[in-house]
Amino acid sequence: MSAGEPTEPPHLLRSFGRRRGRKLSPRQDTLMRDLLPKLCLDLQKPPPDDATHLFSPPVDRVWLEIGFGGAEHLLWQAKTHARPQHDQATGLIGAEPFEEGVVKALHGVETLGLSNVRLHPDDARPLLDWLPPGSLDRAFVLFPDPWPKKRHAKRRLVSPALLTALARVIRPGGELRLATDIAPYALEMLLAIRREGSFRWIATCAADWRERPADWPETRYEQKAGREGRTANYFRFTRR
Repeated sequence: MSAGEPTEPPHLLRSFGRRRGRKLSPRQDTLMRDLLPKLCLDLQKPPPDDATHLFSPPVDRVWLEIGFGGAEHLLWQAKTHARPQHDQATGLIGAEPFEEGVVKALHGVETLGLSNVRLHPDDARPLLDWLPPGSLDRAFVLFPDPWPKKRHAKRRLVSPALLTALARVIRPGGELRLATDIAPYALEMLLAIRREGSFRWIATCAADWRERPADWPETRYEQKAGREGRTANYFRFTRR
């Protein structure tokens, strides 16, 4: 199986909807054909001893975003935390099964000239199994599909099982950021964090989860949620 070819792990309940939307333009097809193979992680190969070795030129730390959607947050973080703006260069891994999101990330990487982005255009959970232990300094799961119908709630991505997988790859003291604009899902996230036990919620007051931090850029999805009257919750946790 070639790198980047979508897979459907038989033992995982699918936590996302469709993979493809409208037909890609010729330019988008070119990005998928020519640029994606250069950025795509090949999980068929043995994982590196150190995740910073996935990037060239080398980086000092690695962050992961699961389900990056339109890639606004992923690209902002990659641009902001690349050299020479910061003492430490950060490599960003983005996992996203939806083709249009992957194309947007590729377009941004090319337009901005970014060298510190790697992509996994598929379910993030096999990627978490593949990455070496303690290899991430930060991970993001921002506004995952809420699966609002009761019969679909079991498909929600954030669960104790996912948190255990994240705890394996986030170093002690590393940070996990979760966000949702769906109140029942926000409660479910907090209960999952408490049940799983590997992360500590660092909020000290309501503003810590009601107000978006300065280093947390707004996405088009958040703007839409605000227009529709939904309140976002911004959760930050540290790995124990």
